[in-house]
Amino acid sequence: MAFPKDFLIGAATAAHQVEGNNIHSDYWAQEQLPHTSFAEPSGLACDHYNRFEEDIRLLAEAGLNAYRFSVEWARIEPEEGKFDEDEIEHYRRVIACCKAHGVEPIVTLMHL
Repeated sequence: MAFPKDFLIGAATAAHQVEGNNIHSDYWAQEQLPHTSFAEPSGLACDHYNRFEEDIRLLAEAGLNAYRFSVEWARIEPEEGKFDEDEIEHYRRVIACCKAHGVEPIVTLMHL
């Protein structure tokens, strides 16, 4: 059986779990509490924030054609009403990287 040409098969990540260093996130703050329910802090995680190009290339080389990822909203809006254009540009680069590797970007706003 062959899949249709437009069939998407991919991988998914959650920003908090893979990007690392999400210091403006409420989840980051909760991880730092003395009696947190988190088993361990995310810290640098696997540093996908800085390594997304390599990660997406590997995803494409593995034959996947879709990548569902979340954006870390606390990066985009670190303070209520203040938006960080550099972080918005970062996620635009992630999308452009996906497209350059023939990977369909599927963006979700919240995923843990």
